[in-house]
Amino acid sequence: MTDKPSQDRHFQRRQKAAIAGLHLPTAEELLRGMAFFREDLAEDIREYSGRLSGRVKKRKRAGLALLATSLDELAVEPTEDSVLAVEAAIDLIDNTEGLPLSECRLRCRFYRAFFGDGQATALIAGEIAHLASGDLSPTERSSLHWRSLGWAAQSRVLDWRRRAGVSVQRSAEWFEQEVRTYEQHFRDAITSSTVDEQEPKDSSFVGLAKTWEEEPSEHKTSATDGVIVISGIGNDTTADGKRVAKEFENFKLRPLPLPGMPELPTVRAILIAEFPYAVTIVDSVLEILGGRPNVYLRPTILLGAPGSGKTRFARRLTEELGAPYEIISCGGLSDSAVGGTARRWTSGEPSIAVMAVRRHKCAGPVVILDEIEKIGTSRHNGNVHDVLIGLFEKETSRRWHDPYLQAHCDLSHVSWLMTANSLEPIPAALRDRCRILRFPDPGADQLPLLAPRILERLYIEAGYDPRWATPLEGFELDALASVWTGGSIRPLERLVDGLRKAREADRRRQ
Repeated sequence: MTDKPSQDRHFQRRQKAAIAGLHLPTAEELLRGMAFFREDLAEDIREYSGRLSGRVKKRKRAGLALLATSLDELAVEPTEDSVLAVEAAIDLIDNTEGLPLSECRLRCRFYRAFFGDGQATALIAGEIAHLASGDLSPTERSSLHWRSLGWAAQSRVLDWRRRAGVSVQRSAEWFEQEVRTYEQHFRDAITSSTVDEQEPKDSSFVGLAKTWEEEPSEHKTSATDGVIVISGIGNDTTADGKRVAKEFENFKLRPLPLPGMPELPTVRAILIAEFPYAVTIVDSVLEILGGRPNVYLRPTILLGAPGSGKTRFARRLTEELGAPYEIISCGGLSDSAVGGTARRWTSGEPSIAVMAVRRHKCAGPVVILDEIEKIGTSRHNGNVHDVLIGLFEKETSRRWHDPYLQAHCDLSHVSWLMTANSLEPIPAALRDRCRILRFPDPGADQLPLLAPRILERLYIEAGYDPRWATPLEGFELDALASVWTGGSIRPLERLVDGLRKAREADRRRQ
């Protein structure tokens, strides 16, 4: 039998070291309940994947290249998809000699459980039960049995939530708290010495399960529209808190829809017709949407010269994808405008993302930040870039603390599109979290395709039926080509508008 007090002290010492960032917990220690590295899921993933990547690269075997790449990507973007990519890479390896890939697979399942995967949670419950069958003291064995049952109960709840379309990706703290709650209920129920068999008590565990399984029907939504963005309002007993609670009463604990995926070939055809010079951009943006049930764009910067059509492209892309959006001009934008202002101030308001969610009643709107390089870098009252970095990270955006609501919100489904004329003013830390696409200038050879589209749009904006935009005559195109030789679309728009006015003046004379 093991020396229980000594073993407990050893575990607690390593637990403190893990929290301090001095010890990376082993997979077995995680199964036993040790905290993540620095008490943060993302930090644990980054630390582990970085270390294992180094070991894999030292092997210098061709069959390990994909695993090394997948681990590097996981270290940069610690998401559920990245974890799955690592597991898929492990499946392709024939020679695993000298590498702890069984532990890696177990750890990946552990991570996926914390991302809300019910099946992975059930597998971890089995691993904990298996661990309990080892050479342990009766007390430790019992503790692991309770923990295994807690994980098993959690797997059932997660599976139900996912099928019901309710967001299951919250936070590591939330996950562990629920597991420990179920664990304690099992412990109390099984070890209780007095059980009234005639009138069995409706235990807290059953009550917790019913909280989700007997939820009002209006909270049950399909898998495409079940994200709870606002779980609560902080300090809602104060006067200001009551006001904010009233303001958001229709959003608290209410699953909100996500924008469904349209027919991408149709979207592609429309965008290429409007932006014939940006085919590569259209394809680059749309290719990552294939296979997704909902519209979500990872933070993307469209980099190009002034007047190239970046902002209009961002707007038209979002419109054709069918996602609600907000366009924000970044000139003079403050950190409080992006991240929200505390309710105690007269200017108090939620973050831009929360306001977009509320305005459109959608959990996945698109926020378009126009000319992001114009954001100031002063830290006198905070820094916009720091706020955006937090909103761009999946882990932090999933539990974003809004100062107006004084509560955590799930903003991980909000898409961010940005335009920029230059990258130099944008901090490297922000650039590293974005996909950067170089938006091209239209060339003179695109004039026959661009001019008719511009003419049609100008007629519509002037209140005319688009059929008034009759095809341009050869001499009209020649006149435009003699002046516009490519580059910014703005001069071309002015030229085409002048041509439209000349046409209308000619019609009035007839």
